[in-house]
Amino acid sequence: MIQESDGNSSEPEEDAQAVAAGPELPHASGAPTETEGSAETGARTHPLSGLVLGLSWGLGVALALSFRSILDGEWIVIAFTIPAGFVAGVVGGYVKWWFTRYVINECEIRIETGPIFKSSRRIPCARLQSSDINQPLVARVFGLSELTIEMAGGSDSSSKLRFLPFAEARNIRSTVLQRSHELGNANTPQPATPSPEDADCDSSSDSTMSVGDSPLGHEGATLIARLAPDRILIGALLSLDLLMALLGAMLVGLAFVVFDIPIGGLVTLLAFAGGIYSIVSSRVFAQWDFTLSRSAHGLRITRGLFDRSSQSIPFDRIQGIEMVEPLLWRRFGWSQLKIDVAGYGDASEEDGVSVTTLLPISDKSMALTLLNELIHEPHPEEHQALANQASERARIFAPIGWKYRWLTRSADTVRTHTGWVTKRMQVLPHRNVQSIEISQGPWQRRLGVATVEIHTPDGPVSISLAHMNADEAPRLVLDEVALARAAMARPTAGNA
Repeated sequence: MIQESDGNSSEPEEDAQAVAAGPELPHASGAPTETEGSAETGARTHPLSGLVLGLSWGLGVALALSFRSILDGEWIVIAFTIPAGFVAGVVGGYVKWWFTRYVINECEIRIETGPIFKSSRRIPCARLQSSDINQPLVARVFGLSELTIEMAGGSDSSSKLRFLPFAEARNIRSTVLQRSHELGNANTPQPATPSPEDADCDSSSDSTMSVGDSPLGHEGATLIARLAPDRILIGALLSLDLLMALLGAMLVGLAFVVFDIPIGGLVTLLAFAGGIYSIVSSRVFAQWDFTLSRSAHGLRITRGLFDRSSQSIPFDRIQGIEMVEPLLWRRFGWSQLKIDVAGYGDASEEDGVSVTTLLPISDKSMALTLLNELIHEPHPEEHQALANQASERARIFAPIGWKYRWLTRSADTVRTHTGWVTKRMQVLPHRNVQSIEISQGPWQRRLGVATVEIHTPDGPVSISLAHMNADEAPRLVLDEVALARAAMARPTAGNA
């Protein structure tokens, strides 16, 4: 147990009290949405799927065929190779579409592909983790969407149906999530809850963030928050990595002009430009018109300027939550929420965009309210009594940061607080702890410190306390094992 520290250290008391505060988030209600099951012989996706795939592939094929001609300026050859590339892409797209069929029955989803080497992928509904709808720009032109189905498993755990009419994709998602929920709770008595939703959030928005607004225009989902584009843009501009990339690009560009440095300077400038575009694309374009809503059995996220996505996260798949407070955001009281989702893994991305972001930017009070709603604990004050801090002997490893490293516990959760430039608070329910490890390197043994790691499902939440007093580490591990066993023995309350 740690004594009360002075003003130079960072204690987690304020966040511990704030997590328990805040109003209840709105719950969803609505009738179930039914979809027609596919015949046992299987159904094909939309006939225009081949064209959409072909246009996407055709661009790459056309560039590959005409690259040498573009460099040599052979425009007549280019005039033939570019259309030929698109034709080849469209033909390949229609071949893939013709030999792709899917079947949805009461127990599983089956996707069969391959003109020569046949492949049949079966996804048991009981193992389904989440289902997302994405609308790439080309598919949006034709009113089509891509359905992604995630199941428990390794890195190759996602399956995609390309492409379906948006309404059909929404109905299929509702059906498979409903069956997954029913099969998952078949042996676990639960309070009666409404059936899952089948509606996406209304994309229209005013210029402010709204919390707990009136129900959406679609039945079965209730709005939690809608982020204004100006908030997303300002948040991206106030991120340190973007500012450093802009500064680097300016310095390289200035050196390129003033000192007439060779072509290597131009390559460096292009590298900085690519990094800037990547940051803007993932934090502005991808999060544009961000909407978070709540349904009977999970959260719904819609976002995207060019490529729209609709992500569904069942409550029981949320393993842990991380709240991030960058340096420049703290002046405005802003923070970000990320989540561990079973089946997504550590670096799950969809077209370069992290799918573990729950709120890209919000007021801290809103983030704490949502955190407390998703991982509720009746007695947050217990974290003040069960707290461990990194040892002062860890100064050699982190001259400033050691004072900001805390691990606290209550009967329900374990938390870590780290960082002084970017503050991070990670929260994990004890019932999701998988294993615990004590490690010591040569320098740690010499200094009498150790690192305790609490192993969790892969994701942004990584619970550990580096460089704590070595004699306190075994007691911390034994206490956490006891808390985890007690938490797993208790019945869990439903989130609906």
